[in-house]
Parts: sequence; C-alpha cells; structure tokens
Amino acid sequence: MIVGVPKEIKMQEARVGLTPGAAREYVSNGHEVLIETGAGLGVGADDDAYRTVGATIVDCAAEIFRRSGMIVKVKEPQPSEWTQLREGQILFTYLHLAPDSAQTKGLVESGVTAIAYETVTDDSGALPLLAPMSEVAGRLSIEAAGSALRSSHGGSGLLLGGVPGVPAARVSILGGGVVGTQAARMACGLGAEVTVIDRSLSRLRYLDELFQGKIQTRFSTMAEIEREIAAADVVIGAVLVPGASAPKLVTREMLASMRRKAVLVDVAIDQGGCFETSRPTTHDDPTFEIDGVIHYCVANMPGSVPRTSSYALNNATLPFGLELARNGIEAVRSNKHLGNGLNVHRGKVTSRAVAESLNLEFVPVQVALQ
Repeated sequence: MIVGVPKEIKMQEARVGLTPGAAREYVSNGHEVLIETGAGLGVGADDDAYRTVGATIVDCAAEIFRRSGMIVKVKEPQPSEWTQLREGQILFTYLHLAPDSAQTKGLVESGVTAIAYETVTDDSGALPLLAPMSEVAGRLSIEAAGSALRSSHGGSGLLLGGVPGVPAARVSILGGGVVGTQAARMACGLGAEVTVIDRSLSRLRYLDELFQGKIQTRFSTMAEIEREIAAADVVIGAVLVPGASAPKLVTREMLASMRRKAVLVDVAIDQGGCFETSRPTTHDDPTFEIDGVIHYCVANMPGSVPRTSSYALNNATLPFGLELARNGIEAVRSNKHLGNGLNVHRGKVTSRAVAESLNLEFVPVQVALQ
C-alpha cells in the first residue's frame, strides 16, 4: 500500500504521523511511504532522515492525498484536507468528532474510511492509542497550571509546592484515568496538596495504593465536586467518555464559589470540554478569564512537545497502522479493536457515541462494512 504522511497544518502543531523509525518499518514491510517535505522538522527529523530509511519526499500535500491508499496523521483533518479525501482511502489519525459537526460532515461527504486513534481498543478494554497523549497532556496540565498561577501571567501568585512555612497550592483533579493519574503524579511530585475525584471506587482504591496516602481521593458526586472546586487553587478537567462529548462537570454558576484567580485546566477540550465556560485556545494565547477564574483550554497540549509526543504516539500506533497497510479494510473487519476505531465509512457514521452526540444516524460497523 502507498502510505502518505502530510505535514500537520493545524495551528502550532509540529507532531508528525510517522517518525523515521516508523517509516522504516512500513518500508521494510513492503509499503511505499510518501512524506511531505518538512513534515518531520518539529521532531528533529529532516527530509534526509526519511530518505535514508527508504521513504519518498514529495513537495506538496495534494500529491500525498492523491496517491496514497492510507493517510497517517496526528490531528484531525482541516477543511482543506478533508475535501481531498476520497472513498476507498483510509484515514488513520485522531478525529474527536463528537463536538465537531463540520468535520464529521466533511468526512461523511468524502466517503473516506476514517479510523480514530482515540476509540481504538485493546483486549483489556483500554484505549492504547489515546493513552500516550493522555500521559503527555496529564503531565503538561500541571506545568500549565503552575505557569497560569504566576502573577506575571495574571495568576494569584502561588507556587504549586509552596515552601516550608507557606501552604502548597490545592489541586483538584476531576477524573482518575490516565490523564488524572499523570497530573496527580506531577502535582504530588512538586509538593502540591492533591485530591482526585472519580466515579469508580476500584480506580480510587488503585490510586490510593499507588500514591501510598500522598493524595486524597473522593467519590464523584455533584456535592463533592462543588466542595472541592470551591477550595481549590487549580482544577484539572481529566474526564473521558470514549468517543463522546465530555460531560460538563463545572457550570458557570459554580465559578462564583471558586477562589479568585483559581485556574481551570480543561484537558477534555478536544471532546468539547468538561467545564461549561471552556472554549478552545492556542499555545500563543492559552488562557482567558471568566468571573475571576483563569481558564487554560489549549486543544493540542501535546503539540507543544512534539518530539516526545510523536515518538510516544508512534510506539502505540505502529502495529495497528502496519495491519491496516497490510490488509486494508479487511483489517477492520477481522480486528475488533480497529473496528471500534472506525468512526466513518463510505458516508456512514459507525461510532454510536459520535452519532448520538451529533444527532446523526448510527450504522453499526459490521453493517457498514457489508
């Protein structure tokens, strides 16, 4: 199969769909790999690094979209990209369609077979292609919060870990999954006072054992969330409903109870955000303030560390991508985990969560593939 990797064009996105090492694996398995010139510069890989492993460098994305049987990206296709997709072509990337009706319509109209990293599963029911970016985003969320707390950035002037004789900042994390766990690890390591809120008692038990009493855990109820955010200096939104829009756990009314210049970091913003007042921001202008509360809602947080992020992502996506390149649509039929990743196929929405979020007709994967 011809596998194409266009340069990412979303604002401030320097990750790359295939690193040179991953491209080499495709080539060694008999596939032709097309890389748009400059696609790997953000991860320290120039065109020669790809030529050395047998990939072909092309001058423009249009040629990649025209020639490739499978497109491998990182972020969701932008409008100028989804109009170049076609029926019979496989798109393998993050999509986050639930809050994005325009992109969903574009993919449906293109006829492309779109497989979303974030809904591919494994035998344990986990999301192995989402996990590496969740790890990165969880760790970055605490760095972002620490920066937003600084008075030079408009914050309250708190140091996350405090110093002897001065209390540390209070960090409340909504969600104890991969993002929440990594955020807790970073915040705890810096000396902050950390609480994780989750609906799963088994997960809370796991976190209590993992952190050996260094953090507090709370079962998630509306009352508990209200109490925690009122006392917090930082709130990390780390909730996930696979493939669906994130639930709005913090309402506009709740902001009135929060400390002035408290910081909300919405890691769920790709899925619409878990704070009612969230809206996507960029690395150039990452924060805004509503009712005295600072919001950090950068939609591609891992894009700020493209080298770490791209290599971590490629480690996870490589086996699935090779299976798709080898077997095409048959891989989706035979591998239930890739089937769970299928969101759109030949004009049909095959993800129940996406269809329900956007009030579209849902067509089960096996029906769509007939």
